[in-house]
Amino acid sequence: MKVLVIGGGAREHALCRSLSLDPDVTALHCAPGNAGIAEVAELHPVDQLDGAAVAALATELGAELVVVGPEAPLVAGVADAVRAAGIPVFGPSREAAQLEGSKAFAKDVMAGAGVPTARSYVCTTPAEIDEALDAFGAPYVVKDDGLAAGKGVVVTEDVEAARAHALACDRVVIEEYLDGPEVSLFAITDGTTVLPLKPAQDFKRALDGDEGPNTGGMGAYSPLPWADPKLVEEVLETVLQPTVDELRRRGTPFSGLLYAGLAITSRGVRVIEFNARFGDPETQVVLARLKTPLAGVLLNSANGTLDDQAPLSWSDEAAVTVVVASHNYPDTPRTGDPIEGLAEVAEQDAPHAYVLHAGTKRDGDAVVSAGGRVLSVTATGTDLAQARERAYAAVGRIRLDGSQHRTDIARKAAEA
Repeated sequence: MKVLVIGGGAREHALCRSLSLDPDVTALHCAPGNAGIAEVAELHPVDQLDGAAVAALATELGAELVVVGPEAPLVAGVADAVRAAGIPVFGPSREAAQLEGSKAFAKDVMAGAGVPTARSYVCTTPAEIDEALDAFGAPYVVKDDGLAAGKGVVVTEDVEAARAHALACDRVVIEEYLDGPEVSLFAITDGTTVLPLKPAQDFKRALDGDEGPNTGGMGAYSPLPWADPKLVEEVLETVLQPTVDELRRRGTPFSGLLYAGLAITSRGVRVIEFNARFGDPETQVVLARLKTPLAGVLLNSANGTLDDQAPLSWSDEAAVTVVVASHNYPDTPRTGDPIEGLAEVAEQDAPHAYVLHAGTKRDGDAVVSAGGRVLSVTATGTDLAQARERAYAAVGRIRLDGSQHRTDIARKAAEA
């Protein structure tokens, strides 16, 4: 089949890489893509928030499946426009994507579905904000209600910092702090059937030891050797299936990728947040372990035929991804710096390690940085220790002036 992927980050590069390895994919396109994606897919310029433009491009290319990667196009209704053009699309409708687009909507759905989550208040005035902060106490958890590219959440002991973030948002969700390790669990769904993938853990803070500001994610790993073997089964029963059933009951069926961000607390599993698309950087490690060809699974989701899908096949290997970020990220990043060492990784580290591009573009013969998170260096191994070793060896070959990366991705899990 001919496939069009919408987006241009490392998540989309991971999706395109997997789709390019699928024998059923006869032509692969990406819009707008990046310098790395260009090696496996044909790139096209498009405003990815313009549903009519995306649908027109898909029609022109004769695409038989459109995969919408990022959250902003989904919340903007791009999947609806492609569906209206009669083309199967992997990704939820604008209404269903409010599960990510509005924290308040997600909390309402969870209440209706009986899904365990943190107690919370939705606040729109300074008085409501002060009341909520007072009710929960430190550590304070303050979330912008809308999309904020993974950087709309502040967790702090400082009430003034919490209040300042809340006041800067139009509408804000303030909730109780959830203790315990965090897990990302993705599930592919067609609105009825729910197919969970393997869990992963990502690292949100910019610096080693979970210090520094929140980012879009600085690395991830899978599997989670410390997690309960029944975790996926439990989350499917208590979180994923009830949420999909509740959205269908409300007349806003959710098809595409349902991402549950979970806290494994002393009182059991709690949902921190939902996302309406593959997570970045967790996708990089989850897809590195998936052996089942990807296109057919996504098409079954798009067509409502996921109950026909054979059980997914997974590698026993571990995967680790390390994000190489620009100077000054997550604040305004410096861009336009040349990236060197990509050919060396391809020559010396493949097939166990490879580079997925995020914020990159071509400048003549050079590849240069074009965003905050620039590369996701991904590696597999027989266990997490070997996957880490391979990932960091490949990171060591990359040269990008002023770049930064964490040195402790998956370290604790590998040493456990």
